[in-house]
Order: sequence, then structure tokens, then C-alpha cells
Amino acid sequence: MAQIQPFVEWMAGFKKRIDANAAELTDLDRQIGDADHGSNMARGTQAISEIDPDSIKDAGAYLKKAGMSLVSKVGGASGPLYGTLLMKMGAALPEGDLTREGFVAALRTGVEALQARGRSEVGDKTMLDVWFPALEAAEATEGSLPEALQAALTVARDSAEATIPMVARKGRASYLGERSKGVKDPGSASSVLLIEAAAEAFGD
Repeated sequence: MAQIQPFVEWMAGFKKRIDANAAELTDLDRQIGDADHGSNMARGTQAISEIDPDSIKDAGAYLKKAGMSLVSKVGGASGPLYGTLLMKMGAALPEGDLTREGFVAALRTGVEALQARGRSEVGDKTMLDVWFPALEAAEATEGSLPEALQAALTVARDSAEATIPMVARKGRASYLGERSKGVKDPGSASSVLLIEAAAEAFGD
């Protein structure tokens, strides 16, 4: 199975970015949600950091445990959504050395499970507005895994900005209707941080 260490570094990089951006994430969520996205994600990534990787047999099992930590520790929608993404990705990681094809295929499994859990579509002003374009950019890259993740990150950043003028059609933000325009979707913002951490962790 794929080595655990890069995945541990991925989650550590995500925690570092969440901690640095928690106030901004919460402020975005204050404008169109429950004002708790940053604090919830900080609590969840802290729980992941407490996992002992030496007690886990492979990268897939590590991602599944990380996902379960998010589901159990994070309130609101973000815990179950991010948890589902990581659990299903972990279950889909192929055996053997980590490859671009294997990582991206597992990521697609996770993103599709995230979509099913959230019952939303691209254009609803949710984190899917980052995940599907980023995933497709990674799939379209024929080079290495670092190249695929860098392509995904570039698209993810642009896609998160593109949620600003959208009208939310799912979640608490949808209650605001037209008033949800003008604010970046918080889940899209934190999704960029997860992709950014992946590009760093798997960048060698």
C-alpha cells in the first residue's frame, strides 16, 4: 500500500492552514452561515493530528480514520462532508506505490461520495464548486502527481473566487436567497486549503 507519511504530512499541512485561516473562514460563515466553519474545522483537524500513524497499517486506513475523526468531532455540515470525502478516498486508494492515476481515481470516488452526502450540484454555491473543477483539472493532466495537484490548485483557487457572485441553493446560505451574493462560500475556501496542502505534501 501507499506509504502513510505523505498523507500524514497532507493532514498536518491542512491543519496548519486551517489554524492560520480559521478567523477568515468563520467570518465568511458569519455572513452567510452559522459563523462556526473556522472553529469547527480547527477542532476537526486537531482531532486528526492526534491520530497515531504508527498504529495504522496503510495510507487508506489512515485516511479513513482521519475522516471518521472529522465526522465525530465536527458539528454542522462540514464534518460529515469532509469526513465522507476522506473515508471514501481512503477506501478507494489502490494497493502498491502511489501513482497519479491511483490518487486521482481515489479522489474522484471521494468527491462523488461528498456530492451524494451533500445532495448538491455544481452551481449551488458549495464546496463542490471547487472540488469538481479541481478534480477535472487533475484528471486532464498527463504528467506526474505533483503536476496534477498543481493544476488542481490553480483551478481550485479560481473556482472559490467564482462562488462570490453565486446565489446559494443549498445549506443555510440558501435561506438568504439573493443576499448570499457577494460572499465566498466558506466550504469552497477551506477546500482550497486542503488541495493546497496536498500539492505541498505530494509535491516531491
